[in-house]
Amino acid sequence: MSENLRNNYVFIDSQNLNLSIRSLGWKLDFRRFRRYLWDKYKITKAFLFIGYVPKYQNLYDNLRQSGYILIFKPVLQDQAGNIKGNIDAELVLQAMIEYDNFNQAIIITGDGDFYCLVRYLNRKNKLLKLLVPDAGKYSGLLKRLTPNKIDFMNTLRNKIEHKQNRL
Repeated sequence: MSENLRNNYVFIDSQNLNLSIRSLGWKLDFRRFRRYLWDKYKITKAFLFIGYVPKYQNLYDNLRQSGYILIFKPVLQDQAGNIKGNIDAELVLQAMIEYDNFNQAIIITGDGDFYCLVRYLNRKNKLLKLLVPDAGKYSGLLKRLTPNKIDFMNTLRNKIEHKQNRL
């Protein structure tokens, strides 16, 4: 199949992506990132898994306008006020719901909890790439994949970084 005719989906662990990129000292421009995913991997649908907090509605609206399909997880707040919204099950379930609808998928995470999904997609020739946000910090389980199936976002800063005063 021609690369231009591919129907590839991406499934994004937003918490892992966001925290990893911020730990590298920069902020992701989600609009630029969505364009990058189309240009590089022919991503036709981008599923972003995120905890739902009502005060961030403007963020959610901007993400939708940038081309993401948001899959929300209700969040819990612990006694210290920290918000927790683990999206692992939702991401795996959505990938399986969509399985027959895409040629190949990209999973964006460094979290080893997704090893079983990534391994399964790889074995079925449905894994295009595992895109790891930080090459220096990701699960040893994911390192077991064939190296040509893993790409890292560390070198993408100049392409997808949020610039405060961009024209």
